[in-house]
Amino acid sequence: MQTIPIPAFRRTAETFAAGAKTLEQKYFVSPGVFAQEQEKIFSKKWVLVGHQSQIAKGGDYFVQEVAGESLIVLRDKDGRVRSFYNVCRHRGTRLRGDQNGHLSAIQCPYHAWTYGLDGRLIGAPHMDDVEGFDKADYSLHAVNLALWEGFIFVNLADGSLPLEKVFAPLAGRFSHWNLPKLRSAKRIEYDVRANWKLIFENYSECYHCPGVHPALSKLTPYDSAENDLCEGPFLGGFMRIAKGNSLTMTGNSCALPVGDIKGEGHNRVVYYPIFPNMLLSMHPDYVMVHQLWPKSPERTLIFCDWFFHPEAFDRTDFHPNDAIEFWDMTNRQDWHVCELSQQGIASRAYRPGPYSPRESIPAAWDREYLRHVE
Repeated sequence: MQTIPIPAFRRTAETFAAGAKTLEQKYFVSPGVFAQEQEKIFSKKWVLVGHQSQIAKGGDYFVQEVAGESLIVLRDKDGRVRSFYNVCRHRGTRLRGDQNGHLSAIQCPYHAWTYGLDGRLIGAPHMDDVEGFDKADYSLHAVNLALWEGFIFVNLADGSLPLEKVFAPLAGRFSHWNLPKLRSAKRIEYDVRANWKLIFENYSECYHCPGVHPALSKLTPYDSAENDLCEGPFLGGFMRIAKGNSLTMTGNSCALPVGDIKGEGHNRVVYYPIFPNMLLSMHPDYVMVHQLWPKSPERTLIFCDWFFHPEAFDRTDFHPNDAIEFWDMTNRQDWHVCELSQQGIASRAYRPGPYSPRESIPAAWDREYLRHVE
């Protein structure tokens, strides 16, 4: 990570709240709590749905479900990224049943009502004879959408605070990583039998690393974390790369640097969990991003993408699988212990346990979570 002038990256004192304990059982197993989370968090907060490189050309689109709502995310003919509810204004039919693709217009499969990429109704067979009917009154319902460093976020709530205000603590912090320009070389989808909060808590500490991740621990010391954001919706900091040049199967760099990485940045990996569904892991030569999508109290769907510098793809020294295989292995180790945690927490014997000083970020994440659901 590049050394950034104060105050863009300022080390803050990390405090450990003595007596902090894990969350009560209900937060991991209760259908009622899960419904509250969908309503109070995923329906009202800015959530990550993808990266602008997924829809590189006008007409490119993908479909994503957010809080039970199917959304179409697309790039229009003018290059603007937009999102609409996947619902026809005629009789409510779902417009797109596929996951992604390219189109010149959005046509309903039922009665052929057709919409432009800007959401305007441009064709409605046999409706011209309907008294008072005006196509302008039946545009697709738009969804709040904003970009942050090339990543696409949506918000289902009316009157939501603009993304730039919510993300103000991160303004300029990662600009030298060229995040908007990066391209994904691989996406792996994981279906994990564990509550989504366990994924966040696991990601936010390396207390477990010596026993769970022997390969990772050889490359980066588990006790080398330095966190600069220690409270609120953005948490984390960096860990040192003590052996090799990157976190890969070989320990070697697998691609061009993703950005203007200088000095100590060549020996650091930066980790930030971003509430409520983004895990941002930035290495000198690639960026890994997890999207978390809770499906039930005990099940989470995770999309993991590996992003590289666009110029790396055509070089002979581009070896993305070196990174992908390393983290696929590490991810699966994490998911396994998260599933074991889910099984144990569901027991009548479970009681909240004490956090150690090496779990200050999970404890802070719990506090932020509770602030939104209670």
